[in-house]
Amino acid sequence: MHPSASAKKLVAGLGVTGLSCARYLALRGEAFMVTDSRLEPPGLAQFLTDFPSVEIELGGFREETFVSASEIIVSPGVSLKTPQLAAAIAAGVPITGDIDIFSKTVKAPIVAVTGSNGKSTVVEILAAILDRAEKNYGLGGNLDSQNAKPALDLLLDSPRELYVLEISSFQLETTASLGAEVAALLNLSADHMDRYATMDEYLKAKQRVFTACHRVVINRDDANSYPPGDEVLPSIDFGFGRPSANGLGLLEEENDQYLAYQFEKIVSVNELKIFGQHNIANMLAAIGLALAVGVDLNSIRKAITEFPGLPHRCQWVGSVAGVDFYNDSKGTNVGATVAAVEGLGHHIEGHIILIAGGVSKGADFKTLTPVINRWGKEVILIGRDAMELAEHLDSDTQTYFAQDMQDAVEVALEHAVTGDAVLLSPACASFDMFDNYRHRGQSFIQSVEQLQ
Repeated sequence: MHPSASAKKLVAGLGVTGLSCARYLALRGEAFMVTDSRLEPPGLAQFLTDFPSVEIELGGFREETFVSASEIIVSPGVSLKTPQLAAAIAAGVPITGDIDIFSKTVKAPIVAVTGSNGKSTVVEILAAILDRAEKNYGLGGNLDSQNAKPALDLLLDSPRELYVLEISSFQLETTASLGAEVAALLNLSADHMDRYATMDEYLKAKQRVFTACHRVVINRDDANSYPPGDEVLPSIDFGFGRPSANGLGLLEEENDQYLAYQFEKIVSVNELKIFGQHNIANMLAAIGLALAVGVDLNSIRKAITEFPGLPHRCQWVGSVAGVDFYNDSKGTNVGATVAAVEGLGHHIEGHIILIAGGVSKGADFKTLTPVINRWGKEVILIGRDAMELAEHLDSDTQTYFAQDMQDAVEVALEHAVTGDAVLLSPACASFDMFDNYRHRGQSFIQSVEQLQ
């Protein structure tokens, strides 16, 4: 099928990414329309203000709209399996996404980072390093940060020497050939299993980050971090063991542990402001990416010892009656929560009381059980799929159900003693009770403040 001469480009899905796509198309003078399955999608008011004459269809997808488009720019929230989109693909309508357009437009090298957990932290650490090294770079993609923008909005600024992108599996599905200068798949654990039929399907989407890339940064502790196929690319690896000949790792010396590159110590773990094994891995990954784009170790050393961590990632909120409260609302999947419990467990004297629950996204919660048995004391469950999560915990794990966040925090404090920690790390999405993970985290912070 060939679109008519009057056919428009179609932006499928509004939100932050859809709005950036609309801005990009409008500035280029291209005819386009927008569709969203929701009646009031995020960004609608802004869209109507900025593009009053652009057609928009809301409240459901129409197959005719999709199959008659000249090209479809798919937002990350819209699955390629959506029937109307699948029909357009079958009819031969070209499909693209914001990262695909961006990578074909810019000439400067791209550092591309994906993975199930730690993407945002790694990219923000890398940004701090690049700031310290006075690099002229742009930061964007699927990144929730004051300093970052949707990829196509980066094109509105003056050209940069380097671009750093955090990219989701959904964005990679619509990216034909990224061609990154440096690519990293940090790790893989079950997430978005409501969008993917199998873990292998999820992995294949993530591996698209390596398409036509020039160098790779590899997590040697995760077999899924390696590029597929037999091609050998220049690489820097990282992991928890001793550094390899061209890698990063940990060196033990005089009861201290050091981040190290090859056999050179960079900093002591005790000099870092963030804690937990997962954050050590995040630091090593960011250092690897920085080295891959030519940053010197001195700039790296200064930046990582100053890095304070990100909001809603194992963020200390306050202390009540000798009990510390930590906000890890960004823990939206099981792997993230496992890492948070382990990291905090090593950091405190007492036990962890975990607040978890929300929308499970088809996750398997069994891997939570061992870390809760080791570090946990009780689990307070909230949200739509609380019962589903409870069924996966050991029968001897003390479990309580809470009506809302304030109730959860109060129940947690009732069962805590001095030296314990209350950790919000839900292992679930937030949209049953909250607008997003930030709203959930803020609700937790406010609930803790009510106790003080």
